[in-house]
Amino acid sequence: MDAGPVLWVLLQYLELESVRRGRAKPMSGVMKRMGMIFRAKANKALDRAEDPRETLDYSYQKQLELLQKVRRGVADVATSRKRLELQLNQLQNQSTKLEDQGRKALALGREDLAREALSRRAALQQQVTDLETQHQTLQGEEEKLTLAAQRLQAKVDAFRTKKETIKATYTAAQAQTRIGEAFSGISEEMGDVGMAIQRAEDKTAQLQARAGAIDELLASGALDDQSGLAKDDIQSELDRLSGGTDVELELQRMKAELAGGSPQQAIEGGTGQSTSQSQPRDTPRFDKQ
Repeated sequence: MDAGPVLWVLLQYLELESVRRGRAKPMSGVMKRMGMIFRAKANKALDRAEDPRETLDYSYQKQLELLQKVRRGVADVATSRKRLELQLNQLQNQSTKLEDQGRKALALGREDLAREALSRRAALQQQVTDLETQHQTLQGEEEKLTLAAQRLQAKVDAFRTKKETIKATYTAAQAQTRIGEAFSGISEEMGDVGMAIQRAEDKTAQLQARAGAIDELLASGALDDQSGLAKDDIQSELDRLSGGTDVELELQRMKAELAGGSPQQAIEGGTGQSTSQSQPRDTPRFDKQ
């Protein structure tokens, strides 16, 4: 839970208690500053959380709801107008009927009945006049609401087209930005991958350098081989020379076998030849004096 709002409420309560008891003056400057800080942080958090595409969809939904209300109002006014028309038709039928009854009464010599019928007809005519006035008013309101609904429908359609265009542009820009960040390595995901690769390369280079240093120290004799497998330089040179002699002997034996001689003679001959070749041709002589 965020402690910011709780701390702000607590400080405000302590300030009010101190002012009520007469122990302190209002800290209006501090409270205004704290309120400004909280509003700034809340605004920044809302800005990070806001998605323009969701805001556009919400605005479009509200416009659709408003358009639906206007259409419902048009339907209600049209219903009221239709009801008045039905009442007018009924009154007009009654007025026609009373007029016929008055004529029949006059034809029969009943002037009193004719007068009564005409009186009722006059009252109905007053009602018809009032209803016609209301009908004209409702008809005018219906025309206004119909025109407003048409205009609002056109605005909603235009907003929908613009909304989809903005959403597509925003999505493309967002994708392009992510691709650019991925190529440049400044995105969070690629940044983590780059750091991991860098750490792996650094560790590999460190291990290679350590291995090379240990090999050099072992070769120079600065470090002792605890396994007992390492040899000193004299023994290594002797092993190398003996290995070369064995190869020469094996070569002479193979030559003797190919020539048809015995291997032992070939080896002895080869040994003597190598011995004689190893001696210098001109031996210096020293005269005794």
